[in-house]
Amino acid sequence: MSIDLGKVITAMVTPFNDQLEVDYNQTVKLAERLVAEGTDTILLAGTTGESPTLTTDEKLQLFEQVTKALKGKIPIMAGTGGNNTRYSIEISKEAEKLGVDCILLVVPYYNKPPQDALYAHYKAIANAVSLPIVLYNVPSRTVTNLEPSTVARLSQIDNIIGIKEACGNMDQISTLKMLVPDNFKIYSGDDSLTLPMLSLGCHGVVSVASNVVCKEIQEMVTLFMEGKLSEARELHYKLMPVFKAMFITTNPAPVKAAVNMTGLDVGSLRLPLLEVDPKQKQLIYEELKVFRKVKI
Repeated sequence: MSIDLGKVITAMVTPFNDQLEVDYNQTVKLAERLVAEGTDTILLAGTTGESPTLTTDEKLQLFEQVTKALKGKIPIMAGTGGNNTRYSIEISKEAEKLGVDCILLVVPYYNKPPQDALYAHYKAIANAVSLPIVLYNVPSRTVTNLEPSTVARLSQIDNIIGIKEACGNMDQISTLKMLVPDNFKIYSGDDSLTLPMLSLGCHGVVSVASNVVCKEIQEMVTLFMEGKLSEARELHYKLMPVFKAMFITTNPAPVKAAVNMTGLDVGSLRLPLLEVDPKQKQLIYEELKVFRKVKI
């Protein structure tokens, strides 16, 4: 199975109004702005989109509203993974009915399945839908690490086409790259590791920072792909303070503050997360000001 998700996938924040209800109008505005700024694919209801505190109905409404609004301009990726295989199958089927282009499935968290159980989990979902599937390994949040050997087994399933890899371990990423087929796409799950992972032959990035510096990330990736390595490296260094600022506290608090600073109101966060504090907010502001992203 083949689908072109491009090189830069934006893990989009979910806008809320003053009552912390999903603001679908602002959601569409942000999605349209990201298209204009060059994102190749939009991910909805990922961790950056506050998936743990979104209801099923809210997730499905997000998928429907954005899919309709963008009318096939770029692919829509839906975050439908979780730690309940049956539930993931159900919401993935609903997302497929709504016209999303692919789904992202995070490693099940908290219940700590072993590798053979992870394989069975993903195989069950893959067999239940016809959508392309991107795996998501983020052991810092899920505790469990999806091992390269397991990913290699999963890569043999036709509609499992890639992985968002956020293990932060370059040795593991190298091993993974050696084990999977050439057409299996490995995306960086960490903005700051995008360029190093591209140098290992990985495909692109599922980015948090691209909510605010999408053009610049796209430019960095393009420069690398064109063989302009020194220019790509210089832009990487310039972007690094922004990448780090986006994780000065738990994601997505910093990036939501950053998007608000650009003049598009995406609101606050639902508990158990809180907004950034004044000191953190000032640091984010100063880093974005370098790229002329903030409203003075």
